[in-house]
Amino acid sequence: MAMPLGIEIAGYIASVLVASTFYMKTMLPLRVFAISSNVAFIAYGYLGHLYPVLILHLFLFPLNIVPLYQIKRLTAHVREAVSSGFPLGWLAPYMRSTAYKKGAIIFNKGEPADKMLYVHSGKIRVTNMGAVAQTRFLEPGVVLGEIGIFAPERKRTATAIAEEDSYVYSIDEDKVIQLYFENPKLAFYLIKLITRRLIEDLPMAIEKAGVNK
Repeated sequence: MAMPLGIEIAGYIASVLVASTFYMKTMLPLRVFAISSNVAFIAYGYLGHLYPVLILHLFLFPLNIVPLYQIKRLTAHVREAVSSGFPLGWLAPYMRSTAYKKGAIIFNKGEPADKMLYVHSGKIRVTNMGAVAQTRFLEPGVVLGEIGIFAPERKRTATAIAEEDSYVYSIDEDKVIQLYFENPKLAFYLIKLITRRLIEDLPMAIEKAGVNK
């Protein structure tokens, strides 16, 4: 008995969609086409009473839906990381708080970079940050100590001193590295932060190089 034309068309459409997935170069369109082929094959199997086909694609459908949801969520997190500030809220459980009196040394240039810090209150004076000798004052909401963690020698590139009574959160280097690989929000924030500071230092480095010629 010949299969009705409409059912045959559904089967052809499903086959074309499956074949199209082999030409997808990125995960998002691949999953979209795979889900579309699942839907088409489910319709084809149900209308044509092809129950092995129906059962197979009922099984495959959620296996494609879940990765698609994960991709969308990851994309949203990356976009949020690009536009947002330091993600203190979900990092707080991994951080320790320390109070520094005015004049207290938080870390010295050349020391092992064993933690990253976040200024909660007060003001921190940082000298010799990066490759250029200079002084900066960091106020609440600012991160410091991140460059040393990712530097080849993992040494402090500056000296940080409490300019006034300050309250600072810190997170250990090992946890920073772990979260960097696990969470794109933190990874993109740190990439942006380090890049911005290096760009800010670049004009002074060029000027200093010209003076020293």
